[in-house]
Amino acid sequence: MKKILLSTFVASLLFTSATADTNTSKNLSSKEVSTHATKVATKKAKDNKVELVKEALESLELSAKAVKQIDSKKIDEAKKSVQEALGKLESILASEKVPKVLPIDNQIVVKNFVGTSKDVEAVLDKVKKLLDSGKVQEAGELLISLQSEIDITIVSLPLVSYPDALKLASKYLIENQATKAKGVLAIALNTFVKDEQIIPIPLINSLELVSKASEIAKDDKEQALKHLEWAKDELLKAEALGYVSSSSTTYKQVGELIENIEKEVKGDNKAEKLFKELTEKLKDFKNKILPTENKNK
Repeated sequence: MKKILLSTFVASLLFTSATADTNTSKNLSSKEVSTHATKVATKKAKDNKVELVKEALESLELSAKAVKQIDSKKIDEAKKSVQEALGKLESILASEKVPKVLPIDNQIVVKNFVGTSKDVEAVLDKVKKLLDSGKVQEAGELLISLQSEIDITIVSLPLVSYPDALKLASKYLIENQATKAKGVLAIALNTFVKDEQIIPIPLINSLELVSKASEIAKDDKEQALKHLEWAKDELLKAEALGYVSSSSTTYKQVGELIENIEKEVKGDNKAEKLFKELTEKLKDFKNKILPTENKNK
């Protein structure tokens, strides 16, 4: 399952990173703000990796061990390994809220297209020309480069089927049906749930630039407007790369937010009013486009 991830975790990336080092980042260029936002998001993603369930890993190791023991005709030892594998899950299965899956592996990969929205369009034009010329492989290589995202892959053990498989394998071993027990264990060891989630980097950069613009709008309108202009291009890049569409709620909300802030910065309104309105809109925007924690479970 692969999905765009805009969770409460991502919300923390979008709305807290800007306040972490306000004093040291007010004079950053728009490019530096975007680069910094990407680094912060990547670091937070790595720092918040899903904690692997030790018992699940140990249970899998014991199940694999049981298969080898069956192959070696060590049936009694296989029975013991299967029982121990079940034992590793007892505390989890006995809890009031039994999880549907237990994480056993995860990885984070960053793919960052650092160009502008126009650069994306240029690459797409080149891809079209290559395809028209029958150069499919060259076109494919270029398309692969058109990614700007943090990929999070979590592999989990399904508690719906795995424990029952162990119980069935144990039953077969007790009944001296080692071949059937091995078959059940083999299936159990190859039945995992993979969750692939995507955090679009351009959206993170866009919102970070908006946040930085709000911090300096009172003292440096010129740089604030540059941040907002860059933020708009990041949003256009997100659309060009296929992470959002021009009709999506996310795209419209961010676009309207940036345009409204630009008008405030260019006008004669007091900075206090700008900050207040921006804060309210960011909160409202966050609540509208970011799912709650429960929705991601």
